[in-house]
Amino acid sequence: MANLQIKGIDDQLYAQLKELAASENRSVSQQVLFLVRSYLSKKHQLQRMKTPAQVLLELSGSWEDSRSTEQIVANLKKARRNSQKLAKGL
Repeated sequence: MANLQIKGIDDQLYAQLKELAASENRSVSQQVLFLVRSYLSKKHQLQRMKTPAQVLLELSGSWEDSRSTEQIVANLKKARRNSQKLAKGL
């Protein structure tokens, strides 16, 4: 079994790891192993997830409409029956 030594961990991060480990009844080493295993098991899922930017780019052009802007606005106003303000115009 391999050993791993981590250098350069600041005191605040180590304190957080120590607190988390204590709250889950683990040693710091066990907690680090748990977190690494957890991350690696989810890494594949994380890579498959689309970023918000990718989702927006995929939507680009998907709402093309042959109606003019005026027709679209008129349809929206007509659909909003309860709005007095829109009936009078903006």
